[in-house]
Amino acid sequence: MSFSGFVLAAVIAGLILLWNGIKIVREYQRLVVFRLGRSYGPRGPGIVFLIPIMDKAIWVDLREVFLEIPAQTCITKDNAPISIDFLIYWKVFDPQLSVIQVGNFAGAAQGIATTGLRAVIGDIILDDVLAKRDQINQVLRAKLDEVTERWGVKVTTVEIREITPPKDVQDAMTRQMSAERSRRALVTEADGKKQAAITIAEGEKQAAILKAEGDRQAAILRAEGFSLALDKIFTIAKTVDTNTMSLQYLEALKALGASPATKFIFPMEFTRLLQPFLDYAGRSFTPPPKTP
Repeated sequence: MSFSGFVLAAVIAGLILLWNGIKIVREYQRLVVFRLGRSYGPRGPGIVFLIPIMDKAIWVDLREVFLEIPAQTCITKDNAPISIDFLIYWKVFDPQLSVIQVGNFAGAAQGIATTGLRAVIGDIILDDVLAKRDQINQVLRAKLDEVTERWGVKVTTVEIREITPPKDVQDAMTRQMSAERSRRALVTEADGKKQAAITIAEGEKQAAILKAEGDRQAAILRAEGFSLALDKIFTIAKTVDTNTMSLQYLEALKALGASPATKFIFPMEFTRLLQPFLDYAGRSFTPPPKTP
């Protein structure tokens, strides 16, 4: 190879090395650079230049990611076996520590999460495990965060996805829920009957009140009508003289005469009213006195 060819090859190799040494780091990424084995901390975002052969870079993702923990069988405080699977959400806050302090964060986090879960569930009875899911999440997150903090990783959330109690416990829970639904149905039905009875009684009460009020108004109207009739009769009676009354009695006698009855009762006033007619009749049939 000629000297010019060697120089050209060296230039091309140098350009290739320089091109490989240029890295474009995105906003959610960091490069942890090791120069001759010594850490020089994270680099980025933007363009990062690495010295060929001397520098070695490890990519670190700063976005929040999740780790799925498969179902784990735990023993509660009251010795009930229970299966739990959950998710861990975490993100890197110190790229350098996440590279230097731990080799496989996912595996290490899964091991700590498993042991931590068993420790937390072992201090809680079965009923509380089923009822206090949020509280278990918070306790487990705090325990994990204490360990992962030295790795430059922050555990942001722990979410229990499914809790599977033993078969006999599930059957007991099913019976309990059925009994509770039956109780609520009976209570609802009793409340409905109670409200219906109250409504009916209230309606009957209102009806009785309205009827009594109507009867009272009717009685008042009848009394007023009777009073007006008596006043009218009294007013007319004051204008009736003895002769008119006598004629009325004669009309009554005429009606009695047409009746098939054989016994009649006359008031004492009747004879006094007829006295003028009797006197007049007597004078009419008495012969006049003889003149001397």
